[in-house]
Amino acid sequence: MLLQHVPICSFLFLIQTLALAQQPIVLQPARVFDGETLHEGWAVRVKGERIETAGPATGIDLTGAKIVDLAGATLMPGLVEGHSHILLHPYNETVWNDQVLHEGLALRAARAVNHLRATLMAGFTTIRDLGTEGAGYADVELKQAVNQGIVPGPRVLTSTRAIIATGSYGPKGFALEWKVPQGAEEADGIDSLIRVVRDQIGHGADWIKLYGDYRWGPLQGSHATFSLDEMKLAVETAKSAGVPVAVHTVTPEGMRRAILGGAETIEHGDNGTLEIFKLMAEHRVALCPTLAAGDATTQYAGWKKGQQPDPSGIARKRASFKMALDAGVTILSGSDVGVFTHGENAREIELMVNYGMPAADALKAATSAAGRVLHMDIGQVKPGMLADLIAVEGDPVKDVSALRRVKFVMKGGTVYKQ
Repeated sequence: MLLQHVPICSFLFLIQTLALAQQPIVLQPARVFDGETLHEGWAVRVKGERIETAGPATGIDLTGAKIVDLAGATLMPGLVEGHSHILLHPYNETVWNDQVLHEGLALRAARAVNHLRATLMAGFTTIRDLGTEGAGYADVELKQAVNQGIVPGPRVLTSTRAIIATGSYGPKGFALEWKVPQGAEEADGIDSLIRVVRDQIGHGADWIKLYGDYRWGPLQGSHATFSLDEMKLAVETAKSAGVPVAVHTVTPEGMRRAILGGAETIEHGDNGTLEIFKLMAEHRVALCPTLAAGDATTQYAGWKKGQQPDPSGIARKRASFKMALDAGVTILSGSDVGVFTHGENAREIELMVNYGMPAADALKAATSAAGRVLHMDIGQVKPGMLADLIAVEGDPVKDVSALRRVKFVMKGGTVYKQ
């Protein structure tokens, strides 16, 4: 009944499109990293939006399939960016305060469209965006634009405005009589926290992000904000809707409260101790280390990387990351991209290797481990998983810089780059 009003030319185009969409695709690379192990001589058959079969090329059914030759390349799961800010751009272009206060929502959304495209073309087929930094619920609407095919981009997990304790965030530095819009949403105590968590979920948050500590009060450095009871309350409220919680925290006390409060990921963890990291491992809380953000901001501040010794902040980050590895903490690759250029997300994986993580494990942190932490059917090349696949020139297990040479990108069975 619905088709009787469709012009014949449009109808024929529709049929051709549907037929093409149903045609299986067989990808024939030199090797496949399946999210855990590297296999030589494998091929992968995709049907619709999911992987149908994966294994030795001689056993893959080619019947009716379109063949994609990826000679010399490594096929692997699409990479995951665990900590993104799609509505920010590099701080050496415009400082954070000015982005939040002086760049309008339409301008920031326009930039974000380019950021989404660059991220996807770089081989990152899923991002978890952890706060719009003053841009309201724009992440949810950008996700809608990607899902509706209006703009190309990765799968987007949103956290909307993020949640901060009153008086502990920014922008700061203004006359005290002025109430300046904050880069996140303030909440405190039982009534306020429950309302704000529910409201953000109602606006489309896939994850709730809390700031468990920040630079506030008269003392130097970061200090814990939300109490353990407040953490537990926020997590309990979010979990009622099936929404997990991520916590920004760099201090041992902030990390301890986040772990015991039920957070699923800790962001940054700069000053974590071995005892705290062991507690994370015990409670199966993953770490998003964001090595690339500190590396970038330190260079913005004048550090000549490769020409000068590591500054204290970089040395401390190296040490804490090693402690996390030694303690057996699950690592989710997340870079805090937006601090630096979108599309250069692979910097995080390269730095994890540089900081002592075996390349194969760093790849897992951006694929199979990421899929498990984010509760998604991604990150592995096996039947039934979403066909989010990329091919890179060379072997990233031997040379992680191969991730910079992306020659093929597929998301949900659709090819975006070849």
